[in-house]
Amino acid sequence: MKIAIIGAGNVGRALGSSFAAAGNTVVFAGRDAAKTAEAAQAAGGTSAATPAAAAVGADVIVIAVPFTEAEGVAASLAPIAAGTVVIDTTNPIKADFSGLSTEGGPSGAELIASALGGGTVVKAFNTLFAGVQGNPAAHGQVLDALYATDDEAAGAVVAGLASDIGFRPVKVGPLAAARELEAMAWLNIRLQMITGGAWQTSFVLVAAPAASLAA
Repeated sequence: MKIAIIGAGNVGRALGSSFAAAGNTVVFAGRDAAKTAEAAQAAGGTSAATPAAAAVGADVIVIAVPFTEAEGVAASLAPIAAGTVVIDTTNPIKADFSGLSTEGGPSGAELIASALGGGTVVKAFNTLFAGVQGNPAAHGQVLDALYATDDEAAGAVVAGLASDIGFRPVKVGPLAAARELEAMAWLNIRLQMITGGAWQTSFVLVAAPAASLAA
């Protein structure tokens, strides 16, 4: 499977490395060409000059840029992303880290879907820190990759990717449920901030409903 990773930061690098290690072809694109090339080399992938160039022919596109850039990236990919699974890993955190910028409105994932013009969006991996995304076995147990989407086929693709790299995929509902996933991520982020945490805290559902585990 060809996976385009848009963003060469911690999340893009971590997921790109895990996807490549599972046998996928990974292509990175980012603002800084040198940083992007470095991320691609470290992950065992390649780099492209632009997000659009990375996304051409991709089976899956992963948006792993700061949320402030995510809608613009999505809009630029709209002509290419039709019919392609798009994974939104972002969290719409306010610039002052006081909460979510989308509070009371649509989720970040829904805004990205709108910018894509109806592209197939799956909210996923946003509740997992980069250190865990890059090392799913970090805690010695299988962790949950919570995801939300309106498209069952796209959800099955993402569930398969999550499972392949060592997570237990758990569908939490339609794309609108990304609002709760983003709130969970913010809770986790805030916990690290106020405690000086190690940014490794992860979610595992005990007795998850069987239906949520069916890809």
